[in-house]
Amino acid sequence: MTKINIAIVDDEPLAREIIKGYLSTDLEINIVGECENGFECIKLLSTTPVDLLFLDIQMPKIDGFELLEILEQKPEIIFCTAFDNYAIKAFEKNAIDYLLKPFSRERFEEALLKAKKRITNKDSKIYSSTLPIENKIIERIIIRTGSKILLIPVDDIYYIESDDDYVLIHSKSGRHIKDQTMKYFESHLPTKNFIRVHRGFIANIDYIKSIEAYSKDSYMALMENGEKIKISPDGYRKIKENS
Repeated sequence: MTKINIAIVDDEPLAREIIKGYLSTDLEINIVGECENGFECIKLLSTTPVDLLFLDIQMPKIDGFELLEILEQKPEIIFCTAFDNYAIKAFEKNAIDYLLKPFSRERFEEALLKAKKRITNKDSKIYSSTLPIENKIIERIIIRTGSKILLIPVDDIYYIESDDDYVLIHSKSGRHIKDQTMKYFESHLPTKNFIRVHRGFIANIDYIKSIEAYSKDSYMALMENGEKIKISPDGYRKIKENS
């Protein structure tokens, strides 16, 4: 019998012990590791095959959602948290289930059974969510470059540039590529200072030093870092409205 490899990621030792206790008599399960933060989980997954993560959301250093952003190979996920306000976002991530602490053994086994079915059938579409996308304003962006993890506060971003299926984030720490869309950042960055000034650029208007006419129908902005970006007439109007 092929066992399901499980890892537990939670900063609370008692929470990890409860999950291990619930799994202790299940012969189909192999607990391959437990982690108290996202960085430990990244290290574990780099060396150990994991089919299923029991994942807390609010943890120090990086939270559960930020962890999923930077994982190259994502196991199946069951979120375990004391907060009920992340459920929509959890199912947007195609989570198998969302366990609200403290959860009963019966509720835990219900979630585990769903996981076993998905892993056995290899068909995650069965459980995919049709819930609306949550437009929560972000305060930082997680970047993974090789084995290095960067946490970039949005206040350190000069502008974001479209680059085919990716974006380039121009910040005080340098230029970084991110596998997300301009539409995502347009709806998740603070609107008081981040404006879609052009189809290819989202600018932090706090870092615009000057704006000059570029052609009849466009403008050019000089940014605080010395670089220039294009601004459309509609983008220019939005900047004037927010000035």
